Amino acid sequence: MNDSAPSTPISKDQDFPWWLLATAVIGLWLGYRIISDELYSQVFAILVKGIGVTAFVTITAFTLASLLGLLLAAAVLSRSVIVRQIATFYIEIMRGIPMLVLLFYIAFVGTPLLVNGFNSLFSGLTDDPLRTRDISLMWRAIIALTLGYSAFIAEVFRAGILAVGGGQNEAAKALGLSTWDRFRFVIFPQALRTILPPLGNDFIALIKDSSLVSVLGVADITQLGKIYAAGSFRFMETYNVVAYVYLLMTVLLSLMLRRLERSLRRQNKP
Repeated sequence: MNDSAPSTPISKDQDFPWWLLATAVIGLWLGYRIISDELYSQVFAILVKGIGVTAFVTITAFTLASLLGLLLAAAVLSRSVIVRQIATFYIEIMRGIPMLVLLFYIAFVGTPLLVNGFNSLFSGLTDDPLRTRDISLMWRAIIALTLGYSAFIAEVFRAGILAVGGGQNEAAKALGLSTWDRFRFVIFPQALRTILPPLGNDFIALIKDSSLVSVLGVADITQLGKIYAAGSFRFMETYNVVAYVYLLMTVLLSLMLRRLERSLRRQNKP
């Protein structure tokens, strides 16, 4: 019989961040190459032009997906069976389609159908019908990312809202608050503490998935790197810098998210 006391599990927060040290070393090495090596500097100068496109696509799609996700979460929690089933159907379908397939479908199937439907509906109101090419490939990509990520974000909102105790809602109802006021002043502010960390993870994931827009020819970081590599045949140097730029953005955001999670845990402790 072993009388020794069971070992205490070691928390991730107690580990020395060797992963961060290794990442920093790689980042410093690549940063030095970008500064000192003319080829790396040239690649970086070209990729910088795509950072704005990547940021615009990510922020716009995430904002729209969050708004749509909140509406879907409210629909899933609705008292109406029909509304719940429609919202659940949408969420499950969108979560089951790979993002790249959804991107192609919205760009080359959904957009032409939307344009045809718009022209049929407003055929007598304008002499200049809407054309498919009037909707840029970048906005088609944003719409696809919005529709895809809204399903995942809806589940985040739903879980966060359900995490708030039912007694909070009953107490607010007893005070005479309307359904909207209960949600706005009582439920959602408390759910936000649970929602923020996974919502941040989805934002980081969207930064990486924004690279998929390059398949439509959108001039983001990945597309510019692909064009440069194809013309110069400097694939290793180019994709080293591409990976460096994405890693820089995602690791910094990940560290900020970890700090936010620790802060929220301290606030939630009694």
